[in-house]
Amino acid sequence: MASRRLAVAEVAAESRALPSRYLTPDDLVAMFDLASVETVYQWRRKRTGPRGFRVGRHLRFDPVDVRAWVESLREGAAA
Repeated sequence: MASRRLAVAEVAAESRALPSRYLTPDDLVAMFDLASVETVYQWRRKRTGPRGFRVGRHLRFDPVDVRAWVESLREGAAA
């Protein structure tokens, strides 16, 4: 669990440098060092991850929404 918090903190530090393009599930896997893309889809089904949207059949994430989600995790961890 501590390593997960550390990973979130590292991503939060890197989030200042998020790309200006919309992110793919594979981008989130790389950013958060997740086991697979299925984790991103589980977050979406459970509504626990960053807000995403569909472009046709493709799932995309706004970097601003990903940053807000990481900040909400950090605030929850600090409480």
